[in-house]
Amino acid sequence: MNFVINNWYLFLALIVVVYLLASEPAMLKAAGVKLVTVQEALRLMNNGNATVVDVREPKEFEQGHIAQCRNIPLGKLRERMGELEKAKAKPVIVICRTGNRSKKGAMTLGKSGFTQVYSMMGGQVAWERDNLPLEK
Repeated sequence: MNFVINNWYLFLALIVVVYLLASEPAMLKAAGVKLVTVQEALRLMNNGNATVVDVREPKEFEQGHIAQCRNIPLGKLRERMGELEKAKAKPVIVICRTGNRSKKGAMTLGKSGFTQVYSMMGGQVAWERDNLPLEK
């Protein structure tokens, strides 16, 4: 017990780390967001008529992007959400470079009433790793 008392700050740090690790999946689930692999995203694009939203900045998008996706930077997503209104009840796949920003964008859409929101794990980096085509 003395160890715990003498090292209380280590236990506090452990609690914070565990909370941070557990909170992201809980927030995604609460917003109705599902994480998908590149292959699952491809299936949704081909069979589910999914809308793909790339939340990277325009300069990143111009360097290469998935065909027929919309570029709406994460910082502008709330104000430009009306552009996606027709896709509100359809699958929407949110992507970015590595999958971090896309989770935030997907949560924003999920909390705004989009019913089938997906975040592609690994982002465009995973897409390229699987040797899938990009448009420039």
